[in-house]
Parts: sequence; C-alpha cells; structure tokens
Amino acid sequence: MATILVVDDNAVIRRMISVMLRRAEHTPIPAESVEEALQRLAESIVDLVLLDLAMPEVDGLSLLRQLRADPRYQHLPIIMLTASAQDQDREDARAAGANDFLNKPASSTELLETVERWLMERLLSAT
Repeated sequence: MATILVVDDNAVIRRMISVMLRRAEHTPIPAESVEEALQRLAESIVDLVLLDLAMPEVDGLSLLRQLRADPRYQHLPIIMLTASAQDQDREDARAAGANDFLNKPASSTELLETVERWLMERLLSAT
C-alpha cells in the first residue's frame, strides 16, 4: 500500500515497527541513522517517515529540519517517535515541522491508526 521509511537507531524497534507495517500491507524501509535515511530517501519514493527523535551523532530533529527545508519533502508526513515524555520535545518537533508525535512504546493500534490517518491526509491533500 504505502512505502514507509522507519528511522531508528534501535534494531529491535526497527524490526518491530517493520513487522507491524508489513502486517498492514505497507512496505517498510529501515534506516538506523540519519545518513542512511537520507540515502534511502535518495533511492526510493517514500509516502511517510517514522522518525526517532533521539539518535547518536545526528538526531531526528536535525533530519526533520533538513527534510522540511527541502522542497521535495515539505509535504511528506513525518511522525516523530521518542521514549521521552517531555513536552519540550513535542513542541520542538512540531515547531520543526513534525506532523505528529508518538511516545515509545506506542501500541500497534496507535501506531497504525496514526500512520493511516496521515497517509489518508496526504492522499486527500494531493487531490
């Protein structure tokens, strides 16, 4: 159905999210770093990004800002994922252009409902 970039430095989280997405008939593209995410974006057409906020070296917020500055990705739905429950993280992510924000561990129902809502939003805004 949709191709979804899953950016998280934790291999277990990437695998779990990928399994959930495959069960919902989506195609996950895993990336463990910002550098790998940028490479995957250059190689594939992506319908949505699930992006971990806290990653080593370059964090998800930096990637979010970089994507929003690029005209090719300004309308790409980006959902931030984090284990942090701090309101400031949500505010920073929204200010940088995140479409939504989920706390880890998000339930499979919550994650898939959020993904489907933003895929539908993207589809409707394209028409």
